[in-house]
Amino acid sequence: MGTNLFEKRLLPRRKFLEYGLKSGIAIAVTPPLLTNLFSCSGSAMRVGPGLDMDKATLDRVIAKALSQGGDFADVYLENRNSRQIVMEESSFKSGLYGISQGAGVRVISGDKTGYAYTEEITEENLMRAATIASYVARNGKQIQPVNIETAQRKTFNTVKQPLEAIADSRRIEIMERANQAALDYDPRIRMALIEYNDQVRARVMATSEGVYLRDELPLLFFIVQTMSDDGNNRHMSRERISAHSGFELFEKETPEGVAQRASREAIAMLDAEDAPAGMMDVVMENGWGGVLIHEAVGHPLEADNIAKGIGAFTGKMGQKVATDVFTMVDDGTIPNFRGTIDFDDEGTQAQRNVLIDKGVLKGYMTDILSAKQLDLPRTGNGRRESFRHFPIPRMTNTFIEPGKDLPEDILRDTKKGLYVQSLSGGSVNPVTGVFNFTCREAYLIENGHKTQPVKGATLIGSCMGVISNIDAVGNDLDFGPGICGKGQMAEVTAGQPTVRIRGINVGGSRA
Repeated sequence: MGTNLFEKRLLPRRKFLEYGLKSGIAIAVTPPLLTNLFSCSGSAMRVGPGLDMDKATLDRVIAKALSQGGDFADVYLENRNSRQIVMEESSFKSGLYGISQGAGVRVISGDKTGYAYTEEITEENLMRAATIASYVARNGKQIQPVNIETAQRKTFNTVKQPLEAIADSRRIEIMERANQAALDYDPRIRMALIEYNDQVRARVMATSEGVYLRDELPLLFFIVQTMSDDGNNRHMSRERISAHSGFELFEKETPEGVAQRASREAIAMLDAEDAPAGMMDVVMENGWGGVLIHEAVGHPLEADNIAKGIGAFTGKMGQKVATDVFTMVDDGTIPNFRGTIDFDDEGTQAQRNVLIDKGVLKGYMTDILSAKQLDLPRTGNGRRESFRHFPIPRMTNTFIEPGKDLPEDILRDTKKGLYVQSLSGGSVNPVTGVFNFTCREAYLIENGHKTQPVKGATLIGSCMGVISNIDAVGNDLDFGPGICGKGQMAEVTAGQPTVRIRGINVGGSRA
């Protein structure tokens, strides 16, 4: 059960923080104003002293939260500075600059959660939130909270060029370079859409176990979409990069490279024919194809559903659930990855968690509540979208471990089937594990070769069916960044080597 002091939610990226001054500040910049703004330096906007609340006050809030009982309580404070700039058809369309700040108080009592948040960080508001959250534990057994002390956690994210020190003119230059590279790739590239997003999230958390932590985490997300048109067909492609990083990300991943990869797909798919349908072997290219495993296998391994006794992997710990070549990991410690966290939103140190090892189920992804319910260790997967949400089990960087096969051998040994190079949207039922995914870029496999591009292909199956039919795993692990939705949004990375699935249902558009 959750109780909100204010019934509001964060909006999607394109509507950054359009709430009133109570929750922060949002500035929408129209094109005529962009030129003046771009000469300014980076994130000059900072919000007041709320995150500097002294430990004694936080101790009092936690004591108030547990005044009616409960097993655990915490306070979470957050400040977020965000920016979005959009360029379309070689013109800058919008710039959004936002500040959001607030805090939440949570009480766990048995299997119940009480949660309340405020958008103004004051002791009075936090005490009120604590009173509301404590209602879930009324008349329960009381525990004595431990006075908070600063805890130590390893860090996995480093910054060389802080985002707040970057002038917007440099962001604009990056976008213009990507736009030009896309248009120069091929005359059939008719349009490019460039979207630049960054944010710096500062957070403070204090728990009834005596833990006090604070950190500041930058995030960059750069997206290039291109549309090709040859007079008969069109194709919209997308390429993106993202990391918890400073502006040095663009030294590792140039905007030209991002734009050229998007443009390559847009041109390649102009000759696509309708995809066939039926059961067939599927080879999935390394990288973002890992989103299928993220959705179809990762979500059913999040422990909140397991604790409820539902889901495809319930009761299967230690059992064989996949082929011997399949090992799946969730690792929140890979330096600077989009899903990397030094510690989760409950204060648990991020770590590498082997979920399935050579086909055997080894673990689930837990938060504090589900770990207690299942009598399992905390894995550092308690994550929240913002201070308006309480933590739930979520993935970080989830991937299939590399195998020993050469990617070219996997393709050569597949006589007929579908080669999936890029997936688009999809959905999964986390209880049954049944999924469907749209292939954005796919090709026929004929006599061990990738041949005709095809459109309209959809992969349909179940988590158990997929991981029981993977018979080849390449040595070429790669990753792609994404946004994961589960009632709340979370930054994640998905990855895989080249893999082959022997027999999966493909929905196609060919009559």
